[in-house]
Amino acid sequence: MNAKLVDRIATIVIVAVAAFIVLVLAGLLGFILFRGLSHISWDFLTSAPQTIKAGGGIGPQLFNSLFLLVLTMLITIPLGLGAGIYMSQYAKPGRVTDSIRLVVEVLSSFPSVVVGLFGLLVFVNLFGFGFSLFAGAIALTVFNLPLMVRITEQAFAGVPREQKEASLALGLSRWKTITSVMLPIALPAIITGTILAAGRVFGEAAALMFTAGMSSPRLDFTDWNPFSPFSPLNPFRPAETLAVHIWKINSEGLAPDAAEIAAGASAVLVITVLLFNFGARWLGRLLYRKFTATK
Repeated sequence: MNAKLVDRIATIVIVAVAAFIVLVLAGLLGFILFRGLSHISWDFLTSAPQTIKAGGGIGPQLFNSLFLLVLTMLITIPLGLGAGIYMSQYAKPGRVTDSIRLVVEVLSSFPSVVVGLFGLLVFVNLFGFGFSLFAGAIALTVFNLPLMVRITEQAFAGVPREQKEASLALGLSRWKTITSVMLPIALPAIITGTILAAGRVFGEAAALMFTAGMSSPRLDFTDWNPFSPFSPLNPFRPAETLAVHIWKINSEGLAPDAAEIAAGASAVLVITVLLFNFGARWLGRLLYRKFTATK
C-alpha cells in the first residue's frame, strides 16, 4: 500500500475509535441524567434522607461532600504546591530526586481502597481521630497529593527558561523569581489541575468508607459551634458523603424510594463533577489570557 492509503486508513481508524469513546461517554452521561434529573428538586437537595417513608433527600450528604472538599484542599494545596516548587526549582538531579519522583508516581497509582485501609489503620485507629471528616480529608490528601505535586512541577517546568534566567540576571533572588516571575505564568495550569483534583475528591467513595464513615449524626444547621457534635462545621464528626450515600442506599435498600434517591444523587454528583471540569477549563483559559495578554 502506498503512503496516502495507509494515512487514510489510520485516520479513519483513529476517528472511529475517538467517536466510539465519545458515544460511550455520552450514552453513560445521558443514561444517568435521564434517570436522575426528574428526581432533583430543592427539597431533594436540602432535606435529610428518610429510612422509613419515601421522599428523602441528600442535604446533609451534599453539605458533607462540600465541607470535606474544602478541608482536603486546605491541606493538599499548600503541601502539593510546596513539594512541586521544591522538586522543580530546588531539588538537585540525582538518585534522591529520582527516588522521590518514583514514590510520587507509585502513590498516584494506588487504588483508593488501599488508601482507605491505610487511613483506617493510621489516622482512624493509630492517631485516634476516629471516623471523621478530618481523617477522611487526610486520607484524600494522601490520595491527591501526588497529582498536585506533578501538576505543580510540570507547570513550573513549562515556564520559559529565558524568563527565569533574565530575572536572576537582574539580581532578583531565587524565591523572588519564583513568586514574581514564574508563578504568574504557571498559575493557570496549577489552578486548572487543582480544580480537576477537587473534582476527584468530590466523587471519591472507597477511601471515605474506611475513614469518614458511612453514617452521620443528625446535624443542627443552627449550631455553628465547631466543637459541638451536632454542628455541621465540626471536622471531627463522622460524615457520610454523597458518593458513599449512593453506594449505601443501593446496598441497604432501607428507604422505599432507594432507587429514585440513588438516581437523583448520581445525577447531582455527575453534574457537580462536570461543573468542576468545565470551570477548570474556563478559569484556565481566562488566567492564560490575563497573564499572556492574549485575546
